[in-house]
Amino acid sequence: MSVVDASLHTSLRALKLSGMLDTLDARLAQARNGELGHLDFLQVLCHDEIARRDTTSMQRRVRRARFEQLSTLEEFDFGASPKLPAAQIRDLAALRWLHAGESVILYGPVGVGKSHIAQALGLLAIRQQAEVRFTKTSRALADLAGGHADRTWAKRLAELARPAVLILDDFAMRELSPQQADDLYELISERAQAGRSLILTSNRAPQDWYPLFPNAVVAESLLDRLINNSHQVFMNGPSYRPNKRPKGAARTPQSDNE
Repeated sequence: MSVVDASLHTSLRALKLSGMLDTLDARLAQARNGELGHLDFLQVLCHDEIARRDTTSMQRRVRRARFEQLSTLEEFDFGASPKLPAAQIRDLAALRWLHAGESVILYGPVGVGKSHIAQALGLLAIRQQAEVRFTKTSRALADLAGGHADRTWAKRLAELARPAVLILDDFAMRELSPQQADDLYELISERAQAGRSLILTSNRAPQDWYPLFPNAVVAESLLDRLINNSHQVFMNGPSYRPNKRPKGAARTPQSDNE
């Protein structure tokens, strides 16, 4: 490396343009061969840096999302279950609900791919530079409960309220305690006021959620607002999991959990 090259490398790092270093030699070769003019050379290097930053930023958002698995709509086998509302799900991929601050409810039997679709929609939102967080509903409630114990409840609530999209998997699995119902009310209300979207997956239909709340007033206040501002997708059909299971793998009781 020449002194000039060393100085250039140092300058690019100081300017936080290190992405250019990965393609600098190749772009210089193109310039020497007459493939790039002076302005073209600079423009292509800038594009290289922008692409690197976009990739790095997306990777950070994916890590922060804490997906259970990296799922895409492209890899989902809609043909495995003709009953699935494929057109409705593909329409959600346009993310109009996200830009409108609306929510998505995916409900139906165990194993039909609700979590897969939820995480795939979350990944699409990340590709549009949105912050996403995935968590089991039980974990979110346990986290908030821990905040009551150590006086960090407000901070924990803010962390769950902050992302543009919060995916609550396995929503309405069981009856809620009064504290859990209150915490859920505060979380969903905080997000609604900020115009931030939820994606919920549930084995129960939305109309069956009301009895799970110990206080009917809280249930109506929370669920009426949530349900009326959401896109509801009934996912019905045979279990999707046998299609994803490796050949020869035995069916286990654990494999039936969504």
